Amino acid sequence: MVNYIDQKNTYIDDSVIIGDGTTIYPNVILEGNTEIGKSCFIHMGCYLKDTKVGDNTVIYQSHIEDSKIGNNCKIGPYTHIRPNCVIEDNIKVGSFVELKNSRIDNGSKIPHLSYVGDAIVGKNVNIGCGVITANFDGKEKHQTVIEDGAFIGCNTNLIAPIKLEKNAFIGAGSTITRDVPSDTLAIARAKTVMKKYKEDC
Repeated sequence: MVNYIDQKNTYIDDSVIIGDGTTIYPNVILEGNTEIGKSCFIHMGCYLKDTKVGDNTVIYQSHIEDSKIGNNCKIGPYTHIRPNCVIEDNIKVGSFVELKNSRIDNGSKIPHLSYVGDAIVGKNVNIGCGVITANFDGKEKHQTVIEDGAFIGCNTNLIAPIKLEKNAFIGAGSTITRDVPSDTLAIARAKTVMKKYKEDC
């Protein structure tokens, strides 16, 4: 049985499939070939189109199109998942994250305020706040590959095409323009310079 908090204020196409024990909150729109698994929570303000969601996944106020989300995931709030994304199991994609044409493998986290486009992200990767995959050079889109166990510090720019190998560690505030080998710390930021502006400037 599907649990509707307020069925009169949910909008679900006849083509949509919803699994047993799933709860649908008000102001949810489910369109096209969308399939929701068992024991999920689809919270108020979600829009899903042509999307498959696994079991035991929770989605808060998010816009998702033509993508696949696995089991035991937490999505949102205010996440935008654009077409051709595959999110495997036990993954967190948090507030104000945008994904596009990307695959995120098991156990990885993209908690907030990041853009990941045209990327392959491995298992147990941590992508910090404000990370950007710079995938467009003005003419063509390029791919970012982040292998298992990598840690991407906050406010990092990854200039594609680029590959971060297993367990690479990127220092916060870096702009990375070339591949990073396994088990390597990469830092790319200018040295802090301090001046007393009234005397030196």
